[in-house]
Amino acid sequence: MPVIKLQTFIKANRNIVFDLSRSIDLQSKFVTGSNEKAVAGRTSGLINLDETVTYRGKHLGVMQSLTSRVTDFHRPHFFADEMQKGAFKSLRHEHHFTATEEGTIMKDVFEFQSPLGILGKLANTLFLKSYMTNFLKNRNKIIKDFAESEKWKELLPENNMEYNN
Repeated sequence: MPVIKLQTFIKANRNIVFDLSRSIDLQSKFVTGSNEKAVAGRTSGLINLDETVTYRGKHLGVMQSLTSRVTDFHRPHFFADEMQKGAFKSLRHEHHFTATEEGTIMKDVFEFQSPLGILGKLANTLFLKSYMTNFLKNRNKIIKDFAESEKWKELLPENNMEYNN
């Protein structure tokens, strides 16, 4: 099973980074490489424990849908989402957040299993792991950009006292 591990340092409050990471609006409006849009389940706002979202977008030249559920949630330290329905045999994305004096360390652990046995394993090696890594890096770059600027206020409630700590 391929595992992608990424670490991104963000000069922003951990609560802001955590909430941007679970923002349906950020994913639908600003992660633009695949034109991914939320079409079912929670389609806007911040996803929470046991909620689902279905995204539809073009990946690898093919229109695809993926439904995931938040299966673990410990604000503002950790949450995980797992595929309920989609092109993968299985998929789990863990999101870890550690506060530092200078900001937040955001860690992704993305595990997936491709369908089709040996053909799926070959696809992982040839292009899928690289494609998913680049997709996640792009998403993290957008989260970093929003968190380190005033753009986060477009998506998150400014009056949340936890954002001022």
